Amino acid sequence: MTNIPTLENASAPADESWMRAALEEARAAEEAGEVPVGAVLLGPDGQKIAVGQNRVIRDADPTAHAEMVALRLGGTALRNYRLDGCTLYVTLEPCAMCAGAMVHARLARVVFGASDPKAGAAGSVLQVLNHAQLNHRPRIEAGLLAEACGEILRRFFASRRQNG
Repeated sequence: MTNIPTLENASAPADESWMRAALEEARAAEEAGEVPVGAVLLGPDGQKIAVGQNRVIRDADPTAHAEMVALRLGGTALRNYRLDGCTLYVTLEPCAMCAGAMVHARLARVVFGASDPKAGAAGSVLQVLNHAQLNHRPRIEAGLLAEACGEILRRFFASRRQNG
């Protein structure tokens, strides 16, 4: 049994719109041969300040996950490593690395689509984002457009298995 909170109090139309933008980033990553994960970062004022897509292959960088790319660009845009008041939308539950960065960045909110039963660190495998002993815990909302977010990943990996 997972420990993932569900999306309850989301501002549905706005949240769905931002997650659809994250899905567009995921599609762009897929077109580039990357695992299709995308992210959109909103600033404290609710305006988009950064986007990210998986770039590990293109950049030869194991840390270039969609979330990390968006967080780096967001820090540059705000000229601060703290992203207080920011919301990150991501198509897949963050891994431990990304979740740790989100805690250190002091994100206010993390909204993700599909759960990751193999590496998720927001409740599926680990609980990094809301670990009681950490000094910051962003609000987590899971399952927004989960079917669409999961489907793009399922198709990608099915194609990979089929094509060797």
